Amino acid sequence: MRIFISTGEVSGDLQGSLLIAALQRQATTVGQELEIVALGGEKMAAAGASLLGNTTRISSFGLLEALPYILPTLQIQRQAIKYLQQNPPDIVVLIDYMGPNLAIANYLRRHSPQIPIVYYIAPQVWVSSLTTGDTQKIIDVSNKLLAIFPAEARFFAEKQANVTWVGHPLLDRMEEFPSREVARGNLGIAENTINIALLPASRPQELKYLMPVMFQTAKLLQEKLPQVHFWIPLSLEFYRNKVEQSLQEYGLQATIISGQQKEVLAAADLAITKCGTVNLELGLLQVPQVVLYRLHPFTYWVATKILKVTFPFASPVNLMVMKEIVSEFIQEQATPENLTQAAMELLLNPERKQQMQANYREMRENMGEVGVCDRAASEIFQLMQTGTNNYLVKKFEKP
Repeated sequence: MRIFISTGEVSGDLQGSLLIAALQRQATTVGQELEIVALGGEKMAAAGASLLGNTTRISSFGLLEALPYILPTLQIQRQAIKYLQQNPPDIVVLIDYMGPNLAIANYLRRHSPQIPIVYYIAPQVWVSSLTTGDTQKIIDVSNKLLAIFPAEARFFAEKQANVTWVGHPLLDRMEEFPSREVARGNLGIAENTINIALLPASRPQELKYLMPVMFQTAKLLQEKLPQVHFWIPLSLEFYRNKVEQSLQEYGLQATIISGQQKEVLAAADLAITKCGTVNLELGLLQVPQVVLYRLHPFTYWVATKILKVTFPFASPVNLMVMKEIVSEFIQEQATPENLTQAAMELLLNPERKQQMQANYREMRENMGEVGVCDRAASEIFQLMQTGTNNYLVKKFEKP
């Protein structure tokens, strides 16, 4: 049985690896041989997938930000389509990565409509005000949508999509994290230090737009709190040189670390972080956080002024319950002064910290139950065993 999985970015690689492990568990249970071929990254390869291309270094978010990656992305798409032509899979699983994944899915719909397509962790069109066209494209190519946010499931159900809410897969990963005490011991952290995790980038563009303001914030905090120490877990080792150069420029008391992100997050007194999956990990660990995001000014201007895009929240923590749990500083609001003030409040005001942690518990209640990846894998196996014909009839019949 052959499964093709396509995703991009560091977070997609993580989610893909968790799903692959669950698919293999299911296959072993039923005595089924499984071949998984993928577009993804090192984590998916380590989980057992044969990579056609590594997409973690060519991901971007925005208009101008995407320009350097257009040709590499098209090359990988062509490589994937050629493989699919020669080796038709039993099922295709798409994870986020909207533009490239829709291109692959549209090809399959035209040339191999019998191959079922599952969209697991659909692009967050359900968050933005500008959704109609992309939403319908996602529904049209998908035989099944597996939603990880409650609001996501409700959104697609209202659009008459074939959607099932499985819960958020990070729940399955949390048992791998050490306790705070064990993590601090493993990292050799002294008791009298304030430890702040800095999480600037999973995409190359974020080194340019997020890291400077984050490190400026860290410098201000270091001036106010001499006992502070910063920890920077690299999402990709590829980023080390640029991060090291910036640390020297700002004179920060910091440790760059690879392969121990779980320890860094679990040990932190506070995190200053980009918007992304890591926000949920911090929330589940009860670590206070300050969240920021920036794009190229032209991209943000086009999105907000020309396309009139609006969104209620950016951080997945807030999206989980559709209310502000963590403070978000987006674009012009993401200044060192604003970030420093928010960080100091969480470090020095116990009531503010306790309120955030109480809200984290509400977030956790909305994430579902452990076993998310196994439920997603079960849905995928069920679709493979049923075949796509029943889904195609159900998909295109008139109500």
